Amino acid sequence: MAHFAEIGLNNTVLRVVVVHNNDCLRKGVETESVGAEFCRNLFGGTWVQTSYNSTIRKNYAGAGFTYDSQRNAFVPPQPFASWILNETTCNWDAPTPMPTDSKQYRWDEPTTSWVEIT
Repeated sequence: MAHFAEIGLNNTVLRVVVVHNNDCLRKGVETESVGAEFCRNLFGGTWVQTSYNSTIRKNYAGAGFTYDSQRNAFVPPQPFASWILNETTCNWDAPTPMPTDSKQYRWDEPTTSWVEIT
């Protein structure tokens, strides 16, 4: 099965749909443009393929993600204002790494630090 993300205003992902591989075939070869056209004909809008196992476009798209055409990647919403986009993964990293001991932590944005959950 192939997965396609509908792209709306400001390149925001509106939804993701599953398309049978047969609906993406051109001369027996699965092609993104054929799948995107299938979605466009069925639903309207603009469609970009996403990969459930993140083999293309860095991350599997989800509603609220952004499609960044310069990076050719789906970027999740920024979880906190202080977090920084990792250019390699197109995911957000905390400004300081979470401790790697066996304790559980949560991010505290006002102090921009990890706080142990007790």
